[in-house]
Amino acid sequence: MGNRGLEVGTCQPLEPAANQVQVRVSYCGICGTDLHIYFGDLDVRVQPPRIIGHEMIGFVEKTGSAVEGYKPGDLVTVRPLITCGECDACKRGHNHVCKKLCVIGVDAPGAMQSFWTVPADTLHRVPTSLSLEEAALTEPIAVACHDVRLGNVQAGHNVAVLGCGPIGLLIALVARDKGAHVILSEPSEIRRKVAEGMGLNCVHPSELEKAVDEMTNGVLCDVVFEVSGAGPAAAAMTKVTRTRGMIVIVSIFAKPPVVDLKEFFARELQMCGARVYEPRDFEEAIALAASGRLPLKQVITSVLPLEQVNEAFQAAESGAAMKVLLRIQS
Repeated sequence: MGNRGLEVGTCQPLEPAANQVQVRVSYCGICGTDLHIYFGDLDVRVQPPRIIGHEMIGFVEKTGSAVEGYKPGDLVTVRPLITCGECDACKRGHNHVCKKLCVIGVDAPGAMQSFWTVPADTLHRVPTSLSLEEAALTEPIAVACHDVRLGNVQAGHNVAVLGCGPIGLLIALVARDKGAHVILSEPSEIRRKVAEGMGLNCVHPSELEKAVDEMTNGVLCDVVFEVSGAGPAAAAMTKVTRTRGMIVIVSIFAKPPVVDLKEFFARELQMCGARVYEPRDFEEAIALAASGRLPLKQVITSVLPLEQVNEAFQAAESGAAMKVLLRIQS
């Protein structure tokens, strides 16, 4: 798609097969992956015409003949992963890092359409007490829950999050909900102010080391999340991690960054990658969103109709927005 922009048109809804469900989509969020598609960075995987989008909320419209447990009108979100079930990762129970992973909305038609037909086993039920706009954040919250779980964040931990885009912000909120002391670093003043409006400590990257030193009395952080994908952050992450601390790599680096491996040796640091989510992360995200403990309304910067999709993508890319939602159907 690159700089060709996005087009709004008509398509024929797919009738659900035996094990599929057709969902009437209400809202769909725009994420970093969608922006990569928009600017042509994923042209090798996504060729037009392709319906994109995977952060969504909607209602069951139709069910296939073999589907049990869902009926028309049920409020649901979709865990947009299709796995092969046969590779080593799948056989070991790590389906979310399947070697043939299909991300619906990237490798298959996505949620920026009125009616979306998906496998029934990708659905998660959402309580109707949650507003539709807030419920549309379930997928990115699930990402944050997965990341925080892999980082083994505990109450009382000192945590640094490098990058305060939507995912970095949600990681900070989920970690704080676990009882951790959290600091973020972010070059954008607009995003720093959003985080500070939620009671989070967010500093410019140039101030990170000093701020971490003050917050931890020189001990440094138990867990550091790299969410920016920026080379300077990769260089800085070892400088703010305590002895035997954990670094969680959430971002995707376009080019291999420079990492100070000597620090891993000298202080026995640990590092792990964190990719997408597992079913339990979705369930935790839904419960956490429904609890009301996260300021989700403040995460949503704007809501635009599907007809204004290009304006929505430009707003999401501008750095002046946090989370932009598309209203697909009321």
